[in-house]
Amino acid sequence: MDGQGLTLKQVGQAEIDRWHAANPLHRQRSLRAFLTWARDTGRLPSRPTFPRLAITEGPRLTQHRRLELLRRVLDERAGPLRSRVAACLMLLFAQPASRIALLTTDDIIQDTDGQVLIHLGDPPTPVPEPFADLLLRARKQRTNMNTTNGDATWLFPGRRAGRPIHPYSLAELIRDIGIPGTAVRTFALRQLVLQALAPVIARALGLHDKTTTQVLTEAGGSWNRYAPSDR
Repeated sequence: MDGQGLTLKQVGQAEIDRWHAANPLHRQRSLRAFLTWARDTGRLPSRPTFPRLAITEGPRLTQHRRLELLRRVLDERAGPLRSRVAACLMLLFAQPASRIALLTTDDIIQDTDGQVLIHLGDPPTPVPEPFADLLLRARKQRTNMNTTNGDATWLFPGRRAGRPIHPYSLAELIRDIGIPGTAVRTFALRQLVLQALAPVIARALGLHDKTTTQVLTEAGGSWNRYAPSDR
């Protein structure tokens, strides 16, 4: 709209179709909620139709490939620190960009024994080495900490004062270092629910029980396969 000198009232079907034709799927998804709101509240001059968004499952991932990607992002040469930390949170804990963006420095805990934990759910989740060291460094070396962000506790501060990074921007940072975010998160969650009870995983990672149970069912697992164990 800015580029063409248009107001919202001047955006019609042709402009919407042109925009969808020129932008990738993830940008189309990011704008859909706004377009729907503008149409349903009468802010668009007509009631345009929106192109159907393709439902993509993404490439399949193997455990070997997941571990390979994890080793890559732990390497200093893989890219910026914050991009690597965000990628690790997806690879290890199946966290979506929308939740990673809302993490604060207070969510990273180091107990008296030196164990690093991260508050994703309840109780906090232990963080394995060498990612624990990377996470502590990210807490100390945050970007966008200008004068207006000096008091912000966001682990991933955004460019706007007092606001965290936008989830879409964070997802792009992860993709920029070669990590297919959707695929790794889906597979990471699949592996986790096959190794422990789905409700336990849900509480530890701050996810909904229904989400982990559905992933477990799709993975072909069932609770009766788990043996009682303190571990």
